[in-house]
Amino acid sequence: MAVLQKKVCLLGDFAVGKTSLVRRFVHDLFSEKYLTTVGVKVSLKKVAIPHDGKAVELTMMLWDLAGSEEFDQVRTGYLRGASGALLVCDLTRPESLASLSQYANQLLSLNPGAQLVVAANKLDLNDQRRLSVAEVEEVASKLNASYYLTSAKVGTDVETFFRHLGRLLIA
Repeated sequence: MAVLQKKVCLLGDFAVGKTSLVRRFVHDLFSEKYLTTVGVKVSLKKVAIPHDGKAVELTMMLWDLAGSEEFDQVRTGYLRGASGALLVCDLTRPESLASLSQYANQLLSLNPGAQLVVAANKLDLNDQRRLSVAEVEEVASKLNASYYLTSAKVGTDVETFFRHLGRLLIA
């Protein structure tokens, strides 16, 4: 079995659910408590990804980056060497979708071949939703990225979108 390790950054505005998505994927846990990420938190998850009729053991190094303008100056150092990114927006906050292009451009300027996947998070907050699927699809299309509607709280499509990125990373 082939063994690979890839660096993946989670990018998005503050409080879109980046940390919650990582916690759901790595530990299958969710907490209602909001803890802002200061700087970066790195988590590891090994996944078996099918490739060419065999399994590849992929260790995803998940870099959960703080989402704030004050962090922009040091973000560049954390982005260096990333093979891919999960761009996260909050379905209840349209401005969080609008900023994904900026995060993607910053990542791609340092890592031109990086793979991107968009997660439109907080699907469980249906009554508070202010973004349409068409709006998410339009931004994802401009970024040449696939997208998933996710909920870290209930786990909707969390495993699916991380594994999708994993397949892109070993293709």
